[in-house]
Amino acid sequence: MSFRKLIGVIHPRMAVVIHDLLMAALAWWVAKALRYALIDNAAINFHVLEFPLVLLVQGAVLSWTGLYKGVWRFASLPDLWNIFRAAVLGALAIAAALMLYNRLEDVPRSVLLLYPLVLAVLLGTPRLAYRFWKDSRLDLFQDKPMQRVLIVGADRAGEALSRDLHRDSGYTVVGFVDDKESLRGASINGRPVLGRIDQIPQLAGEVAAQMLLIAMPGASTQEMRRIVELCDQSGLPYRTVPKLEDVVSGRAHFNEIKEVAIEDLLGRDTVELDWTAIRVTLTGRRVLVTGGGGSIGSELCRQVARLGAQSLCVVDNSEYNLYRISQELRAEYPELLYEAVLADCGDPAAMRKLFGEYKPQVVFHAAAYKHVPMLQGQLRAAFRNNVLATRNVADLADRHDVECFVLISTDKAVNPTSVMGACKRMAEIWCQNLNEHSQTHYITVRFGNVLDSAGSVVPLFRQQIRNGGPVTITHPEISRYFMTIPEACQLILQAASIGKGGEIFALDMGEPIKIRDLAEQMIRLAGRKPGTEIPIVYTGLRAGEKLFEELFHPLENYVETTHAKIFLAQYRQVKWDVLNAQLAKAADAVVAYDEDALRQCVSNLLPSFRWTETPQPDNVVALRRSESGEK
Repeated sequence: MSFRKLIGVIHPRMAVVIHDLLMAALAWWVAKALRYALIDNAAINFHVLEFPLVLLVQGAVLSWTGLYKGVWRFASLPDLWNIFRAAVLGALAIAAALMLYNRLEDVPRSVLLLYPLVLAVLLGTPRLAYRFWKDSRLDLFQDKPMQRVLIVGADRAGEALSRDLHRDSGYTVVGFVDDKESLRGASINGRPVLGRIDQIPQLAGEVAAQMLLIAMPGASTQEMRRIVELCDQSGLPYRTVPKLEDVVSGRAHFNEIKEVAIEDLLGRDTVELDWTAIRVTLTGRRVLVTGGGGSIGSELCRQVARLGAQSLCVVDNSEYNLYRISQELRAEYPELLYEAVLADCGDPAAMRKLFGEYKPQVVFHAAAYKHVPMLQGQLRAAFRNNVLATRNVADLADRHDVECFVLISTDKAVNPTSVMGACKRMAEIWCQNLNEHSQTHYITVRFGNVLDSAGSVVPLFRQQIRNGGPVTITHPEISRYFMTIPEACQLILQAASIGKGGEIFALDMGEPIKIRDLAEQMIRLAGRKPGTEIPIVYTGLRAGEKLFEELFHPLENYVETTHAKIFLAQYRQVKWDVLNAQLAKAADAVVAYDEDALRQCVSNLLPSFRWTETPQPDNVVALRRSESGEK
């Protein structure tokens, strides 16, 4: 057999073991040689079983410390520490073995001090040299041009990202920028910290960077906005790594490079939650989520499953949405007792059967129609789904002794100007007043728009930008509150844990954001210029649409709660017999499809609500004008 074939049949791990044993023998010999040369200048004596014992003991220690699980290609400081630890432990074990063998004859104590130092050098140097050689080969023998990247952030995330990129043949790190004064002039993984973050446009040109990578997962929203603005000024493409909470929750992987999302710029800082109180509310409970296939409902299901509910029942009238969340939950939480029910919450028979068989203890009612312009001309459908279906589920919660019922509401229920907002307000009124006549705790949670939820403005803008524009906005000054889906759901759970019944909790939505600013930022994130490459067109406010949203009615006298991001509004009572009578008339009007009677019932319960006509599409208006002879 040739030497090449012999080498080929040796397993790489075996080659490493042989190397380390040879280094252990050499280290022992060097340690004794140094001792006798420096002190006694005498001949070195070795006993017959001395080397075999040293190799046997040291080999066992190296294997026990897990040294052979590491890969030389990625040798780093933790590997060096492991080598030093194995050398010290090996020296102690060798001392014990030789004491039993020959009471350490011809082995001075100083040899046991020199040996681990020599062994650490002999084991560590080849590993680091091999990694340096492999890394150098990557730099010297590139088949394709490497993209020069400048990393924003020189902390742990930036350092780890630079190491990962160094192994990727497509990138070369030209340097870092960071605001920390202590890093000024420093070098990380052989790459310099070039300056401050506000110097990005200047430094990117000086080092001929081709891409900017933002490695600041702990950055606040304000910091991210500032960094992205500077990256925009550089004219270079930029990417980022996921936020820490996304990594911890499993929604992303550490050092995964992704495009900067609008959520990174419009979300808020991480919300501190009382997870103990939330777990007490949910752990070991039977939980029912209506509308569980929607944007909010599906995230509530994930959170509930993650928090250790005894069982979870999901109701949705969309077959596809129910299928999708069911597949996800069964894959992620195979131990969860899970039930999927395809049903309409306004179907009394289906809901009676569900409550009777499943016996939920906590109900999150997220099922609702929410599209404001569409519902403006669909009063019967909106009332049936958002009011009567809510009443149906809430009444069943009372009859089946549910502990806690949480209604997911909206800021559009405050001083409603739309059919959708008016219907959600009536659902709030029913749950708040029902609380006074039930042992169940009825809690209402209000919040504004949720970023990237189904049917929201973000997916619409994204599609319009992808199509080359124009991006359509109703009014230059229109503004809305925004929060991310996970944050909204976490605050819903927190409100459920602190509610005693009858409350309206409003989530702190931060500062309202102009839709125009949102559109412009999304266009810039897509690498286009707003107004020129992607035009923005203003179409005018639609029927029932507000210029700005409110979270509280002036008469609700909101106060702070134990959680800084949740406020409590004092609800306004309605006479119970009047409320029941009006809803009974409204239910009859829904059955009879009498929208005039339905309008009257809504006006009786919400005297301040003003009806607005649904605007006709331009083509319909033009057709009617032509038929009447108008110009």
